[in-house]
Amino acid sequence: MIYEISNNNFTAKIDSLGAQLISLQGKDGFEYIWTGDPKHWREHAPVLFPIVGALREGKIRIAGQWFEMGRHGFAKQTEFAWENQTSASISLVLAASPETRSMYPYDFKLTVRYRLESKGIVTEFKVENCGSSQLIYAIGGHPGFNIPVNESANFEDYTIVFDSPESQTCPVIDRQAGLIDWDQQGFVLNGQEIPLKHELFYQDALVFENLNSHWVRVLNKNTGKGIAMDFEEFPMFGIWSAANDGPYVCLEPWTGCATLVSEGDEFEEKKGMIILAPGASRAHSFSVEVL
Repeated sequence: MIYEISNNNFTAKIDSLGAQLISLQGKDGFEYIWTGDPKHWREHAPVLFPIVGALREGKIRIAGQWFEMGRHGFAKQTEFAWENQTSASISLVLAASPETRSMYPYDFKLTVRYRLESKGIVTEFKVENCGSSQLIYAIGGHPGFNIPVNESANFEDYTIVFDSPESQTCPVIDRQAGLIDWDQQGFVLNGQEIPLKHELFYQDALVFENLNSHWVRVLNKNTGKGIAMDFEEFPMFGIWSAANDGPYVCLEPWTGCATLVSEGDEFEEKKGMIILAPGASRAHSFSVEVL
């Protein structure tokens, strides 16, 4: 089912399948969220849970048992239930079921809430441990944004701008297996800016960890138009577009990442996993503003 929320500046649409934001339009009707054209990438802004990225051969070992899970987990392919709604916000919920337990043997509740604000939209995740043993998970956002942003411009007219100076080397991602090799050096960022070009993503995503910055902007410096994201609550951050020159870019706040080449397949030992005690919960949020 498609739900709609709105305020004085924006209208958003959310699909109950995956609790995915599929549209964010301004008053003039411009669509900020990637359209999902299957020629380039058929999704819009999937919710990544309970893993981010790929597992080695799509498998993971939990408490001595092997489970299979597709890239970015199962939430994006699962129907969420409506919980509550106002004119400018909505909450959708996914609870553990026999289907989820066949892939992920935990009793959990995942709430995804979208809230429109004057300059954009806030996405809030809340993970609750409803079981009697510890809960292990990773979570992330994957929103794609149409480029150019509400103007006549080219993809290459935009620049990725961080709010603080950075010095990081991105790891290499095996495009076929999806695993991350932190021992191989990929893209190097020294400074605050990355000129946007399709070739950046021919290997795969740019992956950063523990950045100094809390904000990133995809900005046309000639016009000031673009998109900004606050990802302060997430220790990892990805920037991606498919390797087929699609007119969009994804800004991705993550708590964890794909399986590393250098690590094993024990779930709790994967990089960035969060562990919740029985009865505990944890919230994660990021915001998007239109410039």
